[in-house]
Amino acid sequence: MNKKTRVVVGLSGGVDSSVAAHLLIEQGYEVIGMFMKNWHDESVTISNECPWMEDSTDAMLVAEKLGIPFQAIDLSGEYRERIVDYMFAEYEAGRTPNPDILCNREIKFDIFLKAAQKLKADFVATGHYCQKGEILVNGEPVYQLKAGADSNKDQSYFLCQLTQEQLAKALFPIGHLQKSEVRQIAKDLDLITAEKKDSQGLCFIGKVRLPEFLQQQLKPKRGPIIQIPDDLPVFSKYKIPAGIDPSELDQTTLDNLSLPIQYQKGQGKVVGENNGAHYFTIGQRKGLQVGGTGKPLFVIATDTRENVIYTGLGEDHPGLLRYALFVKNDQVHWIRRDLSLSPGQTARYQARIRYRQPLSAVTLIQKENGLYLLFDEPQKGIASGQFVAWYEGDECIGSGTIF
Repeated sequence: MNKKTRVVVGLSGGVDSSVAAHLLIEQGYEVIGMFMKNWHDESVTISNECPWMEDSTDAMLVAEKLGIPFQAIDLSGEYRERIVDYMFAEYEAGRTPNPDILCNREIKFDIFLKAAQKLKADFVATGHYCQKGEILVNGEPVYQLKAGADSNKDQSYFLCQLTQEQLAKALFPIGHLQKSEVRQIAKDLDLITAEKKDSQGLCFIGKVRLPEFLQQQLKPKRGPIIQIPDDLPVFSKYKIPAGIDPSELDQTTLDNLSLPIQYQKGQGKVVGENNGAHYFTIGQRKGLQVGGTGKPLFVIATDTRENVIYTGLGEDHPGLLRYALFVKNDQVHWIRRDLSLSPGQTARYQARIRYRQPLSAVTLIQKENGLYLLFDEPQKGIASGQFVAWYEGDECIGSGTIF
């Protein structure tokens, strides 16, 4: 081999990407470190928590220690356009976005990948806890997105929107390791990031106060908080009829099971006031500031047009639980395109609707208008705008945005 395979590593200034870069050097790749500056609005960043300048410096010091070239690129314009504007629009519409999943699809494995390819890179690498497999299907290579070996840190859910073309160019050097092993490698190498805490903020935004972040664009407005009783007749439509095979359900029953209930103000009683329905998400219990209810109140629906928050008492309220969800055709994404369903076909997988949620058994039913997912056990807090990802064993097969 005359020319070394060139990899550009997204150095975030954290321990995971630092160790990823080291492992690639050990494996004989030509490695370049690149820091992405994606967000810099000091007005909403919590003071001194994960500011991008500190991260950029740490990334540069790691590159220096490892003896690899380093550069920083400013992607803040693209980030605002593709991630921040999307978040504002989704919250304004009363939906629950997942910026981390979008950031991977739109920034790290699209804009960043293109920047790496300008440097004649063969691959990009990140410090994600997930693994990549490769199999042959009809003689053609097909790439697999698999869970990380550390089940507590598995980040495959955040990558559930990647395509075959993106996976072909991706490397995940730490996916086979436990977090403790990654930290130990960093300590042994005396890397500045060895003891650095994991960032918990939005993808690359740093630690951000979400309400203030939203309030920049979404102005507060007053509206009622309404408590919905748990015996509304509509809740009976939300149960799968006993003894029926999910694949035999008719369209009306599927829609009843999977589409969000549209509540009316007259169905419950006013128990408080909110300062903007767009600041709340389904399943939320904090921030309602309604006392004297005994059990906690949970948000079961929001109406951003009328500025109403609908709540239910207790975590077993039927308004919080759903057996099914729907993904419109243009929002269905198959990582494994060879396994995609045609109208009338069904499949059995396991699925999750949020990071770190245990996988639940699910039946996928493809209809002309989109994909229905029927869970064996009811799911708590299904919200429009979230991503659902389905798996076979430890492999993520596909995903979609919940309607």
